Amino acid sequence: MGRGGPAMRYNERELLSLARQPAEKAAEIRMSVPKKGNVLKKRLVKLVVNFLFYFRTDEAEPIGALLLEHCKITKEEENVFSISFIEEPERKYCFECATEEQCQEWVEALRRASYEFLRRSLIFYRNEIQKMTGKDPLEQYGISEEARFQLGAHRQ
Repeated sequence: MGRGGPAMRYNERELLSLARQPAEKAAEIRMSVPKKGNVLKKRLVKLVVNFLFYFRTDEAEPIGALLLEHCKITKEEENVFSISFIEEPERKYCFECATEEQCQEWVEALRRASYEFLRRSLIFYRNEIQKMTGKDPLEQYGISEEARFQLGAHRQ
């Protein structure tokens, strides 16, 4: 299932059940994985929460899953985007879409998934710290309640 940093708290069974959830976005596109000679192969790619699963087009179980954390989503060419990881920049996955429009939609959806997850984590940890210390950890930075929750206000 690919290796992840300390954030990979998911076991294979949880990942497989997550892979069966309704996807925010799914399509058959060509992708290449690092260390496989960058050969593009047709895969079913599914975005669920902040995981990008990829499947052989005729199989129900995913071949792999990318956790969209600490990653960089880049539009490489008009119909190609890539996902690379900040800790291991050489570990780069490329995706070739049918059209530039499809490519743009994927880039936006992936960036949104990654951002949304971070935003939810921030809110969660902030509340946990407040419960433990009785203080709002963000107050000391002079961040007001209104400004903070604007974060979520501009969702499409």
